[in-house]
Amino acid sequence: MIYLRLVFESFRFAWQALRSNLLRTILSLLGVTIGIFAIISVFTIVDSLEKSIRQSMSFVGERIVYIQKWPWIFEGGNDIPWWKYMQRPSATVREYNFLNQNLENDEGVALVARRGSNTFKHGSNSMSGIMLQGVTQDFNKVAEVPIEEGRYFTQQETDGSRNVIIIGAEVAQNLFPNGSALGGDIRIQGQKFTVIGIMEKQGAGLFEGMPTNDKNAYTTFGAFGKMFASGQRGIEPNIMIKGRADDEGLQNLEYEVRGKMRTIRGLKPYEEDNFAVNRSEMMADAIGKMFSIIGLAGWVIGGFSILVGGFGIANIMFVSVKERTNIIGIQKSLGAKNFFILFQFLFESVFLSLIGGGVGILLVSLITLIPMGTLEIFLSAGNILLGLGVSVVIGVLSGIIPAVIASHLDPVIAIRSK
Repeated sequence: MIYLRLVFESFRFAWQALRSNLLRTILSLLGVTIGIFAIISVFTIVDSLEKSIRQSMSFVGERIVYIQKWPWIFEGGNDIPWWKYMQRPSATVREYNFLNQNLENDEGVALVARRGSNTFKHGSNSMSGIMLQGVTQDFNKVAEVPIEEGRYFTQQETDGSRNVIIIGAEVAQNLFPNGSALGGDIRIQGQKFTVIGIMEKQGAGLFEGMPTNDKNAYTTFGAFGKMFASGQRGIEPNIMIKGRADDEGLQNLEYEVRGKMRTIRGLKPYEEDNFAVNRSEMMADAIGKMFSIIGLAGWVIGGFSILVGGFGIANIMFVSVKERTNIIGIQKSLGAKNFFILFQFLFESVFLSLIGGGVGILLVSLITLIPMGTLEIFLSAGNILLGLGVSVVIGVLSGIIPAVIASHLDPVIAIRSK
């Protein structure tokens, strides 16, 4: 009960300080409000941007290893041997079959070939700018294919290179505006394809031009090869391999893939790799590093405001100790311990800081109501707790010295003061 009374008394004194010196208190808390607003708003926007970017780049996949000619990250600065990468062989069906049969640290292997800017036709309707991908049977184990209507390819369809296709929601809406696209025919490069599946609507991404499932389509790898040449003089396919969840950083899978690829390509021990093993985590790490720098900038900007606010709260507490010296003497003469006086002023400082921080968080929450187009701003519970936590720390640091001074006042001298 004594601790509850202590908290209540501290809150009452803090509220009295606010009411009696409203302008002074508001100006003192303004620094904390601005500081918390700056830090939490930066983190909120960073979290929203990062989430939106990751969703826009969901086509890269999670825990995926790509076998390609070109690496995603180059080493060596300006001394990049472009001619070496140009001369590297492309991935082949033979290599895909070898990896599919011999890998142990994977959850699925797929061979994928892509071609953008395709035109699909159905009757008098046509649509351009569609990404068409030719995939092998296990592609749905490697990447997500969110089918809303219909089904995925059967083994017989992929083995027989049949002209079947899965299309995005926007493709289905444009080509079949008056009914369902399931079972309908689409013409691509003069060849007829039967629609067996329609994917869920994904919506626009953060960046214009980013591939989305809405303007995407999948067909069997063999059917894709009937229309477009592949290999060194055509479209270069990629081998995608899904790693296991227990393989941290996909290190085991990457080592195994390198060994298998060197074996099938007959590379000698002294020869360097003539392929690149790219991991989707590379892009995620790059995004994380970029936003960590932005977050650090938010701490620096908000830190100066919080520092000013901390001095403002400390000033309020010194004045409060001065004004209540007589009351402190009476409390001590009636048996109040030093820790009671200490925590009374410390809690008051924390309450004042929390009020300033709470206003800052409230302002951030108002930002989330502003429409930002495709960017959805959200204030997470973690950022709210961070703002409140920083406010508590500032309150403790700002009030500890005035609280210690108040707790060590001599009761006789304090009672005589006016």
